[in-house]
Amino acid sequence: MQGVEVVKVDDFKYLGSTIQSNGQCRKEVKKRVQAGWSGWRRMSGLMCDRRIAARVKGKVYKTAVRPAMMYGLETVQPVTSSGKFIYVFNRIAAFSRSLSGAHLNPAVSLSFCVLGDLPWKKLLPYSLSQVLGAYLASAVVFVMYYDAIMNYGGGVLTVFGPNETASIFATYPTEGVSLQTNIFDQVVGTATLLLCILPLNDKRNRPAPEALLPPIVATVVLGIAMSMSSNCGGAINPARDLGPRLFTLTAGWGVEVFTCFDYFFWVPLVAPLVGAVLGSFFYQVFIQWHLPELEPENNGQTQLTESTDEEPLEEKEVFHIKVAAL
Repeated sequence: MQGVEVVKVDDFKYLGSTIQSNGQCRKEVKKRVQAGWSGWRRMSGLMCDRRIAARVKGKVYKTAVRPAMMYGLETVQPVTSSGKFIYVFNRIAAFSRSLSGAHLNPAVSLSFCVLGDLPWKKLLPYSLSQVLGAYLASAVVFVMYYDAIMNYGGGVLTVFGPNETASIFATYPTEGVSLQTNIFDQVVGTATLLLCILPLNDKRNRPAPEALLPPIVATVVLGIAMSMSSNCGGAINPARDLGPRLFTLTAGWGVEVFTCFDYFFWVPLVAPLVGAVLGSFFYQVFIQWHLPELEPENNGQTQLTESTDEEPLEEKEVFHIKVAAL
């Protein structure tokens, strides 16, 4: 076809690295796998690092305060007000963003490790601190609303029935929903979360202003909670579910919090991790690999290699034709 310029592509991008041959691709993959494995082996001595310990304390704080406020709202009435949800998430993210990046979700932390934005050695302490924070938040809410919880349940802490109170803390599936549907629900919900938040801090993708990151992420989480919570509660966060579930186990609800609904507890624990990795992969393949590269400026900052100045009309048309041909 006349007027179409075909561009031959001799290399491609893999996680930010240029791969020029199959052999180099295998070497690059092997190098990254070895780096990831060595990171996992170094996790045992992490808590001795004072900087990591400070971040862990920050995560315990924020993962305790936010769930405490959210579970408190749940004891009063169902959380259907978008203003309350966005306010709580926005405040906690703003409090802890400068200390540890406002990591509230082990699934998000895992995806950042996979993408190379977070060292693997921080994954375990971050995740444990998030679970601990959620556990402490549940304890605070239980003590604060003990009388109301006992009155509503008739003095009995139950997992099933019309007056059950376990769902104030952890998530449980709707009766009649299959296990496969619940797994798919959590995978898709968490993948959607990552697809929405990864572009916000990507310098190659025109990131959002830092001051707007907490309310934007809060709005994203709210949208997922409102649209994907009818099947199994919309956890999309292993710490948000496991911490409160462990508390209800120790506070008197018994082992039913783990055995009910055919041992449903592992679904919000494992499926979000899978969904986070898949969401990160989809973002890499469909978005990030196609973004312009960054190049350093004279003052040490970075800018996109593609110029933002106006180009002649003919050059723009040729560029769009090349992209269409590819």
